[in-house]
Amino acid sequence: MTSPDSSPRSAASHRSFRQLEVFGELLHSLTTAARREANFPLFLQHRLGRDRRFGSRDRRLYRALTYAAVRHLPWIEAAPPSARALLSLWLAADEPILASLRGELLTDWPPLPASPTDQVALINERLGLALTVDQLFPDWLATEAPALAGPERDRLLTRSPLWLRLQTPDPQPVLTWLATEGIPFRRHPLLADALALLIETDVASSALHEAGAFEIQDIGSQLILALARPQPGTRWLDACAGAGGKTLQLARRLGPTGSVDATDIRPAALAELRTRATRAKVTNVTVLAPGAAGHRPYDGVLVDAPCSGSGTWRRSPHLRWRTTPAELRRQHERQLAILSAHAPLVRPGGRLIYATCSLARTENEGTVAAFLSANPEFRVVPPVEALGCAVNEFGTAILPAAHDGDAFFVSLLERS
Repeated sequence: MTSPDSSPRSAASHRSFRQLEVFGELLHSLTTAARREANFPLFLQHRLGRDRRFGSRDRRLYRALTYAAVRHLPWIEAAPPSARALLSLWLAADEPILASLRGELLTDWPPLPASPTDQVALINERLGLALTVDQLFPDWLATEAPALAGPERDRLLTRSPLWLRLQTPDPQPVLTWLATEGIPFRRHPLLADALALLIETDVASSALHEAGAFEIQDIGSQLILALARPQPGTRWLDACAGAGGKTLQLARRLGPTGSVDATDIRPAALAELRTRATRAKVTNVTVLAPGAAGHRPYDGVLVDAPCSGSGTWRRSPHLRWRTTPAELRRQHERQLAILSAHAPLVRPGGRLIYATCSLARTENEGTVAAFLSANPEFRVVPPVEALGCAVNEFGTAILPAAHDGDAFFVSLLERS
């Protein structure tokens, strides 16, 4: 990186150069933390928040640069230290907040190619390196997720858009508000309630969100219940409800004559679920303390199981550098125990829905196969509609390229 022309040096150029220089000073500690910190987003928030030099725009700018670096961590680490900040900026072409920096500081760099293969070829030529695209993925991915190849795998290097799920029968107030605010969006072709925002913006603080008109929920997560098709008027348990994104979606699908009992081992998550249910004016959800009996047996039980989170690499790229085969095996054992514990709560003829946000066969097909071996009264049933997803004998994979969201796996298990 070279300093902008100082004769005369514009204030904007000087500011841009200094911002990238500061990022270069931060970069080593941030990339080290990406490999070490289990909650890297929180670490990054605290690290940028406690630096009094940074205003809110600075923090957003450095966050965007950091995530570009973390997505391409082996490339950044292999580059000469003096080139790492500028390389991070070049790789962050999809970040609007960096447009000014790119215009000021990348004048002698070509536009970023769409293909990672073309990107790495250009980096190798300019910096004299021998990098590969394969370096951007852990070695275990090829065996754990063989369906991820070429463009499907490369999609994991890009950021997901923010997806909304409409909570009201009439979408027009939300659509009108988005148009008035100048927020571009696109509707999902298969899910009428789903829409993607095409720019990064804060919608969580909007009046419509506070009024319960929509929830923020990734399209992959929304597709789980679209594939499962829980029937109106039935009784369900959401066994790993978390903060309740799928709980609210499930409650809406079941309608006023259906009901959802929701529980989780984390009291703070259940408190957030209560807040969200109140905001969404949902009245057919009962929040249960962990271990409470509920209205068993249920017509259906949803187990959105704890997992490695490898399906969320587009949003959480640091997880790509932390997940190991040993972690996949630990999660598999945990998932199998949770499934087995909740199987007796399903009535004969009812459904046990197993879902993860993982790419790994160990956590997905492997967990389902082990469960079926120990519970022969259950069988996998295919979804009525595949909705553009990949169906196999153990379940359905929701992959990023088909719907531009995170990756999920869902298995529909019916009790005889």
